[in-house]
Amino acid sequence: MAATRTAFGTLERVAPALGVRWATNLWLTVPRFNGRARPAIPAGTPFIVTVRDRKVRGTVWGSGPAVYLVHGWGGASTQLLSFVTPLVGAGHKVIAFDALSHGASDPGELGPRRTTIPEMARSFMAVVRAHGQPHGVVAHSAGASSTFYALRDGLRPERLVFLSPMAQPTELTMVFAATLGFGERVRTGMMRRVGELAGAPWDDFDMPRMVTRIAPPPLLTVHDPADRETRYADSVALAKVWPAAELVTARNLGHWRLLRDPATVTRAVDFVTAATPELKAV
Repeated sequence: MAATRTAFGTLERVAPALGVRWATNLWLTVPRFNGRARPAIPAGTPFIVTVRDRKVRGTVWGSGPAVYLVHGWGGASTQLLSFVTPLVGAGHKVIAFDALSHGASDPGELGPRRTTIPEMARSFMAVVRAHGQPHGVVAHSAGASSTFYALRDGLRPERLVFLSPMAQPTELTMVFAATLGFGERVRTGMMRRVGELAGAPWDDFDMPRMVTRIAPPPLLTVHDPADRETRYADSVALAKVWPAAELVTARNLGHWRLLRDPATVTRAVDFVTAATPELKAV
């Protein structure tokens, strides 16, 4: 890391264009998924859909109104299996999938282990076209970002659950820059280049700013203030502007344990299945 910081600091001063290319590549690189413990669940039915001739693989369980499980950046559908049994038991069809460049699915347009939020959203929408509009969506981290992006592309859920969402990525670029040792020339150039590769301006990924451009369904967002991957402040900002939102403050669960926490799973399932959810901050 010391060598990386030195190199970025030099590029910031003398060759910012090279720094932008390097930072952009790192920003768009999907970390390797190390896997988490899987709960015992009934076998589902595998499926494949295509996005621009690339295969997206997933699994479906049960029958009834559809609920989609959407993993985050560097994640996989297996992380969300704790939600399957209670949702199926509540009378829902449950669909989980690996976005392009994740899990068992094909690499995306930028190559292996590289993707963008809009491409993750395209993976999601291809699955929706095959399995129907959602009654609910449970999305983790950047999966919340891709879900939000899909809301502007025809996704029409009746309930949303965001777990540790990344709602304000500009703030994360500041942390990214401070960690790697580059300054404003490289950071702003990286944001511009990422937007070009994603095919969307950077502001499109700021959920609180863009919420007025969608018809937002009721939202439950769950976040731990001690989360080291995404900012609790993102959920606070989102809950302030979302017309019907409930913010649940989790404790001692971080970014990943949240997905296996029985109380969080129960809260999310109850919210998705409730006819009239109670909306209040906790």
